[in-house]
Amino acid sequence: MRDERTREPSAGRYGGGRARRRGASAALALVGCGALLTAGCGGPDAQPWAGPGTSPPAGSPSAGRSGTAGPPEASAAPARGSVTVTGEVAKGLESPWGVAPLPGGDLLVASRDKGTISRVATGSGAVTQIGKVPGVAPGGEGGLLGLALSPSFATDRLVYAYFTTESDNRIARMRYDEQRGPGQQLGAPDTVLRGIPKGVIHNGGRIAFGPDRMLYAGTGESGDKGLAQDRKSLGGKILRMTPDGQPVHGNPEADSVVYSYGHRNVQGLAWDKDKRLWAAEFGQNTWDELNLIRPGGDYGWPEVEGKAGRPGFVDPVAVWKPDEASPSGIAWAQGSIWMAGLKGERLWRIPLKGETAVADPEAFLTGTYGRLRTVIPLDGDRLLLVTSETDGRGSPQAGDDRILTLTVR
Repeated sequence: MRDERTREPSAGRYGGGRARRRGASAALALVGCGALLTAGCGGPDAQPWAGPGTSPPAGSPSAGRSGTAGPPEASAAPARGSVTVTGEVAKGLESPWGVAPLPGGDLLVASRDKGTISRVATGSGAVTQIGKVPGVAPGGEGGLLGLALSPSFATDRLVYAYFTTESDNRIARMRYDEQRGPGQQLGAPDTVLRGIPKGVIHNGGRIAFGPDRMLYAGTGESGDKGLAQDRKSLGGKILRMTPDGQPVHGNPEADSVVYSYGHRNVQGLAWDKDKRLWAAEFGQNTWDELNLIRPGGDYGWPEVEGKAGRPGFVDPVAVWKPDEASPSGIAWAQGSIWMAGLKGERLWRIPLKGETAVADPEAFLTGTYGRLRTVIPLDGDRLLLVTSETDGRGSPQAGDDRILTLTVR
């Protein structure tokens, strides 16, 4: 079964959603790309999606399902939030996947299918290819996926990439030399981890450096369900390693980079203000998941999907029907996790109080920009949102794919 899922014919952009999106794009053309660097710059052309009518009512058949929520407390995120689109940073991107913000505000963006990394100038929207990653073998859900900058990027200039080859998925790092000419600015890849199982589907691909300055990676089980429960396999896991790809002191097993297991396909990783790790995961036919990750935790796949309440398995904090989510990237901001939906074509907000969802998830931008791939936190209340209409499963329109700036509450 295909994982990232093609939308059903009745999805938003085949009806009113398509018209709404054209209107939104026209308005955004009037908003300067400088919005990325200036908070509160939406002005009269900013477009709010907030309040009643923007998400299914709690308890409706299409509403996201969360755990039992107690009454909100002073430190909890409010039950309802808002999203305002404040600008369009770039458009016309081909199969964008991973994004890494550079010091100064520009972005590095990976093209899954072209195997290239480009620099996006946030002031002008100009896109300049800095290099192509050798060995990338795109196909299905594989290709050049997640990007991350070294915690010491200011001095070592290292860019990390997760990508699919002819034989496996792997993580490599490359030096970014801006003194060289465009298209030639990436050094030779130095592989830090290889042997992650690959498939036409379920390649995972998100990488990020955590608050501990260690490298984390979300992987998939490549369509082989049994790998998720095999602790010797790197498939269907969340991995934690040093920047050199070695096991970290404090991992569940001293000689292993495996941090948690029992995952089907992890494409979202984010930390909250208390340094807790959250992950988004594709389910199969029943439930997609948002999980709070615990070292050594077994998240159930393929034994369970969604909330099972069975001893030995960690239940998700929130779940969705796959048609409403198919989650990829996530970010934490304003007390909530924000989750990009591919087939669901919407941005989900999950308000949190510590380790618990305090209200049902709330949907924004439903059908307006099509498939949504990546969410990146900027600062405070601002996010970047990357669309994914050119990934072979969307219905690309003029200007796709694009990177948007959002102000969220």
